Amino acid sequence: MDFATNLSKAVAHLIVILSIKKANYIQGRGAQINTHNRFSALQHFIEDDFLEHCYIQGENSNSNRTHYIEIFPKTILNKVTSTDIGLAYSMNPYQGCEHGCIYCYARNTHEYWGYGAGLDFEKKILYKKNAAELLEKKLSGSHWKAQNIMLSGNTDCYQPLEKKLQITRQLLQVFLKYKHPVSIITKNALLLRDLDILTPLAALDLLHVSISITSLKEETRRILEPRTTSIEKRLKTIKTLREHKIPVNVMMAPIIPGINNHEIFALVKKVSELGANATAYTIVRLNGAIGIIFKDWLQRTLPHRADKIIHQIEDCHGGQLNDSRFGIRMRGEGKIAEQVAIQFRLAKKKYMNTTCMPPLDYTHYESQKNAQLKLFFPKNKR
Repeated sequence: MDFATNLSKAVAHLIVILSIKKANYIQGRGAQINTHNRFSALQHFIEDDFLEHCYIQGENSNSNRTHYIEIFPKTILNKVTSTDIGLAYSMNPYQGCEHGCIYCYARNTHEYWGYGAGLDFEKKILYKKNAAELLEKKLSGSHWKAQNIMLSGNTDCYQPLEKKLQITRQLLQVFLKYKHPVSIITKNALLLRDLDILTPLAALDLLHVSISITSLKEETRRILEPRTTSIEKRLKTIKTLREHKIPVNVMMAPIIPGINNHEIFALVKKVSELGANATAYTIVRLNGAIGIIFKDWLQRTLPHRADKIIHQIEDCHGGQLNDSRFGIRMRGEGKIAEQVAIQFRLAKKKYMNTTCMPPLDYTHYESQKNAQLKLFFPKNKR
């Protein structure tokens, strides 16, 4: 029986490997196509004369290189209006994400910059070098009140470019300077580079970290999230953070029926053993152009299971690939979504029933700010 099971797994793995090595498959990328930009008047089509020449001559002008583009925002904080997310503000030092996660809900936001949600999202990375300066200006303002700020929320703040530019590290230094709470969500073990800042933030109850793990299987990670940190390194990151007394929440996000929904118990058990404080999940939803990108990827990557996976996703959203209703879109509805919810609830009860994230402390910032104001505006002596 064990031999038959192992043989079946080996065959399934071989099918995946063979299916993703087609001649027209772009290695190291999630999306295999670019999509039409709904704001087509803003879209960037040709970058320079050389590429235009290639295009006219009928040659392949496509390059798999990643292009980095500096932008100059006037603000860095984004007000969160979604009732599904317990945050006041999000902050994204990068737009677009080289990780290439095929399911990423943030892909659609790249259209606002004149790019496509497919390959452009992974290959055109916009960065905000003045982010730390803008954050300090906001936190030092007399009218700012300490509120929950999420680093990321749209695209990963520890994606590959961060290793060179260190914008996220500079932002964390500002948070520590002003003793202001911050939450982080990432897939990248590069986070551990900044333990010298994260540890004192956590010691003052100013830090929450969420690590996203979609699967415990490396072969699944490779096809879903081609340029992310390996599963082994992410698990090690959880362990290291907890050894430094940094609170960690693990996000199984998203759960994709037919791909990773069978891993719920194993994943919750594993992260509990590593000391994670909490865990949560979301159901995949393919909003906007992501539905087209995901379907194309499925046909190229898992063609023998593509229809089944799509039908199961639709079952979670009333027959559609997406549901935008607050309170429902993250969890889905229907039989499959209900089964996922029950499994997750039972897994947490069995392995993490007594764990939770400690509350963030907003008093340090207010106390420090009041002390500084008194230095500049002392009360008149009577």
